[in-house]
Amino acid sequence: VQLQAFGGGLVQAGGSLRLSCAASGFAFGDYGMGWFRQASGKEREFVATVTWSGSSTYYADSVNGRFTISRDNAKNTLYLQMNSLKSEDTAVYYCAKDGVPRTYYTASYFYDYWGQGTQVTVSS
Repeated sequence: VQLQAFGGGLVQAGGSLRLSCAASGFAFGDYGMGWFRQASGKEREFVATVTWSGSSTYYADSVNGRFTISRDNAKNTLYLQMNSLKSEDTAVYYCAKDGVPRTYYTASYFYDYWGQGTQVTVSS
């Protein structure tokens, strides 16, 4: 299993970024996927999750209405569209794979594989 996240960078507050996560080595369309983030000196936190089919999504309160998680099962790729970015969104963002097929969770311990992370920095 490999998950490779990319698309991070430096953006001004109020701006947008789109993260991508390229997946390989497993049946991507059978597993829920999630995005998590970890700010410097803080614990990793849940951001968003999407079901295996892409039909349902769930967001942390802090990003709800600003971020959109989606997936393209034909391309084995997960996305996170981030709009109206704030300085508090600054963190390393990780994509992750659910450990059980056809489920989706918000707790990190349900995820068994993680990407390497991509840095998002929002300047105020």
